[in-house]
Amino acid sequence: MSEGNTPRRRGVNERRGQSGEPRQSRSAASHVSAAPVWRFRVMVALVLLGMLVLAGRIVYLQVLDHQFLQGQGDARTLRTEEIDAHRGMIVDSEGSPLAVSTPVITLWANPQQLPRDPVQLTRLAQALGEPASKFIDRVNRYRDKEFMYLRREVTPQPANKVLDMDIPGVYGRHEYKRYYPAGEVVAQLIGITNIDDHGQEGLELAYDRYLTGSPGQRRVLKDRRGHLVRDLHLIKEPHPGGELKLALNLRIQYMAYRELKAAVQEHHAEAGTLVMMDAHTGEVLAMASSPSYNPNNRANMNVAGLRARGITDAFEPGSVMKPLAMTAILHNGKYTPQSLIDTNPGWMMVDGYTIRDVRNFGMLTLTGVITKSSNIGMTHLALALPEDTIWNMYNKMHLGQSPQLGFPGEASGSLPAPYNWSKAKRATMAYGYGVSVSALQLASAYTTITNDGRRVPPSLLKIDKSPKGQQLVSPKTAHQVLKMMETVVGPYGGGSRARVDGYRIAGKTGTVRKVGDSGYQTEAYRSNFVGIAPVSNPRIITVISIDDPKGEEYYGGLVAAPIFSRVAGKALRMLDVPPDEQTRTDWRSPKERVKAAKAAGAKEVP
Repeated sequence: MSEGNTPRRRGVNERRGQSGEPRQSRSAASHVSAAPVWRFRVMVALVLLGMLVLAGRIVYLQVLDHQFLQGQGDARTLRTEEIDAHRGMIVDSEGSPLAVSTPVITLWANPQQLPRDPVQLTRLAQALGEPASKFIDRVNRYRDKEFMYLRREVTPQPANKVLDMDIPGVYGRHEYKRYYPAGEVVAQLIGITNIDDHGQEGLELAYDRYLTGSPGQRRVLKDRRGHLVRDLHLIKEPHPGGELKLALNLRIQYMAYRELKAAVQEHHAEAGTLVMMDAHTGEVLAMASSPSYNPNNRANMNVAGLRARGITDAFEPGSVMKPLAMTAILHNGKYTPQSLIDTNPGWMMVDGYTIRDVRNFGMLTLTGVITKSSNIGMTHLALALPEDTIWNMYNKMHLGQSPQLGFPGEASGSLPAPYNWSKAKRATMAYGYGVSVSALQLASAYTTITNDGRRVPPSLLKIDKSPKGQQLVSPKTAHQVLKMMETVVGPYGGGSRARVDGYRIAGKTGTVRKVGDSGYQTEAYRSNFVGIAPVSNPRIITVISIDDPKGEEYYGGLVAAPIFSRVAGKALRMLDVPPDEQTRTDWRSPKERVKAAKAAGAKEVP
């Protein structure tokens, strides 16, 4: 081997190194050993960075954004709930309940949370008492909504059974439902509430704000399904509605309604109305209407039964207005109860109209005019006095004016102003045609007679003391008219069926032709009676009106007067009114009165 080749081999050996391995292999091994270190460092750096980010996020959430997140969490778990105020009771004068609120639960659901499993929905439908197919269809229609009623106003026991099924999306709200213990007996006066417990008719509507009260608020904790976990604290106390105490006496009301309903059925009448008023205070002791309805079950509710007819219905009163007109006549001072009127021949022409009595009564005193209910006598009297004499008295008695009770639909009636009146108009107004009144207005007007000439306004509510009222006539005039009315229920008057054993009764009958599309009808009547008891110290005024009784008996003295007899007798005993001294009643016949008047030189009405 030549010397020139030796260095090349040594270089080769040097490149292999002492181990004899090639230099290239050692470099590759170096790269292999460095790679894990680099990756490890990167991984450690990433982990540290992640931990740093996480720590920063924790600090941000716990410190910097804690209030916001706490609010968001509370919004999903904390709720402010409204606490319904208990609606005030309506009670009678003795505290007996007429309208009370009972606790109920309204079941509702979030359709988006309800299960889609037909088996669970079927179970829920059965618990609600609803056909499964119908219920599932209803749920499907509301699937994109967040609210639907399942069933409203459920009593607590069955409602809690539904809630205890723990079906997602089913919730309950505590509410109140109105219950009326007296049912149909006083339904129209009390009225009803709607499903949201707000007044819809009657006194429930008139005094809705007073009865409703104001709701409260509370803070509660609920789970994700909306179920109450904990009652946290009260925000605002609910204030219950006020108690409404009526003047009405429920015992008298029950009895009056029963008698009125029986009479309406007996005479196949369209309807009937009864109003009983305290003769001194104007408080309404009873107000019955037939037909009626059951406010606790409105499935078959008839519109005709909704009206509190004693307040809302105005009608031509007919002859029951004659004592009120006579009050004006005697107050004028020109005539006395003994003044004489010639009613022969039982009819007369006024402005081309024929005015008749049921028969020719001949000569009568003013008392006899009331006893026999003579239209001719009232016509002579009305035309003998200034034309506004009777109208002024009616107006002072608040006829044709709203009673201002705040009762929905209360009737004002009609009292035409006395401008350019014809003689016929003046005449008919004196015996109760051409005007319209409600039974309540009529009873209130009669307080002028029972209260020593002082009219007092009507009141549906119990009052602590007698109102001052307005003095319209002298006590003497009021007593004279009262005694005239007493003769109506005597042996010579048309109201003898109104008598009450043991008590002196004053009254007045009235029979009115009803107005139809073509004027006054020939076979449709309204039978009326106004009664006062007892005469010695009047305690009650009762107005009874039977609308369109069928059959031969349609006169007020035959239809309405017997109702008064039954109702007044029982009411006086319920009120502990002592019997009268019967010997004080003057039962002389109209002819005997005429004879006595002539002997005393009584004046005759021209």
